[in-house]
Amino acid sequence: MSQGSEAEKEYVLERESELRLEVASSPVSVLLLSGTVEVFGTELAKRRPYEFQSGAKVAFFTWHGCTLKLMGSPEVAYISRETPMVLYLNTHIAVDQIRHRASREGKMGPRVVIAGSVDVGKSTMCRLLLNYAIRMNRRLCYVETDVGQGSLCIPGTMGITPIEGPADPVEGFSNIQPMIFHYGHNSPSPNVKLFINIINRLAAVFEKKCEVNEKFRVGGCVINTCGWVDGQGYKTLVEVCKAFKADAVLVLDNERLLNQLEHDLPQEARILLLPKSAGVVSRSRTVRRATREEKIREYFYGKKGLLSYFPFTFDVKFSDVKIYKIGAPVVPDSCLPIGATKEDGSTTLLPVQPDKELVNSLASVSMATSSEDDVINHNSAGFVCIMTVDMEQETMSVLSPAPGPLPRKILLLSEVKFVDIR
Repeated sequence: MSQGSEAEKEYVLERESELRLEVASSPVSVLLLSGTVEVFGTELAKRRPYEFQSGAKVAFFTWHGCTLKLMGSPEVAYISRETPMVLYLNTHIAVDQIRHRASREGKMGPRVVIAGSVDVGKSTMCRLLLNYAIRMNRRLCYVETDVGQGSLCIPGTMGITPIEGPADPVEGFSNIQPMIFHYGHNSPSPNVKLFINIINRLAAVFEKKCEVNEKFRVGGCVINTCGWVDGQGYKTLVEVCKAFKADAVLVLDNERLLNQLEHDLPQEARILLLPKSAGVVSRSRTVRRATREEKIREYFYGKKGLLSYFPFTFDVKFSDVKIYKIGAPVVPDSCLPIGATKEDGSTTLLPVQPDKELVNSLASVSMATSSEDDVINHNSAGFVCIMTVDMEQETMSVLSPAPGPLPRKILLLSEVKFVDIR
């Protein structure tokens, strides 16, 4: 039920229903007039406007009923009672029971892996479980392994971060301090061995966090995964579950994947099939590419309409940095000498000479102090985009979120490109 003008409408939601909203070009503000409502597990405050920018897809769910006012012209806005939120809440309750037992018996808390194909709502499920845990006064870690559409940093990276407060309904989790690792591709397929190596590194970081902080040991972690679940993609998913010793795997909308995991994972792992929300929208390759570009732009410039950053551009001498790429090119069998065996160069550090081909390339600033310092296992201090390369002056201009000079001298080149059109 709705009333009012096109630019300002009121929606009355009954209990256990949700308002699904998709924002087009112009922002839309939402105001809670009465009752209670939440966005992916975060409750909205009454009489406070929340402004959602273009491209936002949001579901406002109420357990007991509410009235919402929308100000603006959304692309889509409708009320639905077809929602799996009761199942999702029951899943959270089951996971929190593991935390109760872990606290009582001095054991490790739940390690929950969210699995499924692309566009089934994995990131939303992660946010929901994290928010519900925070509302129960838990402290836990969020692990991001989706290198294509990751939520912690730019595409081509993986990371882990402590979660100690609820996500903002508009901005998501803020004031987080993620530890980010360089991978350099939008998919696990170009370098599966490096991908698995970083997975094991993230698991080691999580174990260390649990050793020094009891709250995080009890709270456990929630792990987001890639949508590639066939062939080598399935192999990487299994490796994620094994590296973190997952005791709960939530499979969204993929019965075949459920059966595969039940066969290949230890019996201790509880594997549950959950439906995806009817509000989840499939995205084309063009939309997914645009989302990745916007994520990179947010890293340097902030979120559109919410936060404005002022990045820096400065020159870096070739002699002041060492540029590397992880992974040697694959040599065809036909090019090998007779009797020779192919060497695995997946984690080999290859020096890169600066040239014009580096323009628009992203590079991570490694925390490693030298090339002999196990570079691939070091996290990143931050990221820069190479804007220009001057071969005569032997300098390159970089876009950076912080002023120069660079904090470290080793740069790891990414296959991910960014064209700054601002």
